Amino acid sequence: MTQDSKGPVATEIEARLRAALQPQQLAVLNDSAKHRGHTGDDGTGESHFTVEIVSGAFAGQNRVARQRLVNRALADLLREKVHALAIKAKAPGESL
Repeated sequence: MTQDSKGPVATEIEARLRAALQPQQLAVLNDSAKHRGHTGDDGTGESHFTVEIVSGAFAGQNRVARQRLVNRALADLLREKVHALAIKAKAPGESL
């Protein structure tokens, strides 16, 4: 699966983050191909992701609080389907 094609896990990540955080910008990048054969690669091609998100929900929040908001929205996916998630979370006006 390429980074450009969205599988069911990437699609679910995007839908949940849109619902929970109403982002102005959102990119869900599938990094799984970079980790093929490594620990956590379950063979589905959807185990490692980077999320780049800009949301008003992050205004006034520090980096840890922002990551917790993302993690909360994706909690069961992180337990069951996603091995690794890198998060780049910014408030409007901050550059990714």
